[in-house]
Amino acid sequence: MFLFFILFGTLVFAVEETSSSLTKQRIEVMDLKKELNNFYKEKETEYQQRKKELEGILAQIEKERNTIQKLHDKDLEILQDIKLEVENKTSKIYNAMKPKNAADIFNQMIGEGKIEDVFDIMIRLKENNVTQIMKFLTIENASMITQKIENFSTEKQKKE
Repeated sequence: MFLFFILFGTLVFAVEETSSSLTKQRIEVMDLKKELNNFYKEKETEYQQRKKELEGILAQIEKERNTIQKLHDKDLEILQDIKLEVENKTSKIYNAMKPKNAADIFNQMIGEGKIEDVFDIMIRLKENNVTQIMKFLTIENASMITQKIENFSTEKQKKE
């Protein structure tokens, strides 16, 4: 019986120790959970701050992109105005020029591969002047310009 009491006492002591150990582990787990929650909250706060900073940077970039686009559009408009002014002055010069002289210049330009430039000028000239200039162009150059004018007229009609 004495042995029974010793065994029973040891068992009770072991149960108390196990219970105490479980309580201690439970407290440690709760402490770890608190630490993890605090860590998570801290990281979430940092994340939200970084996100807000990035959104501000993106907004600034978008604003600057819009400003640049407006400047680009304005510059493009100015360049188009300048180009139109140059084309108008060029047209005035060639309209006032003797047809033979203009044709000699155009033949030279076409020979240098600048047929598009010649075409751009010729479509802005008075019809009578174009007719007179065409008389003095080489047959090949007059043919190329005629084709370009026909294609231009056809494309223009399709758009209308």
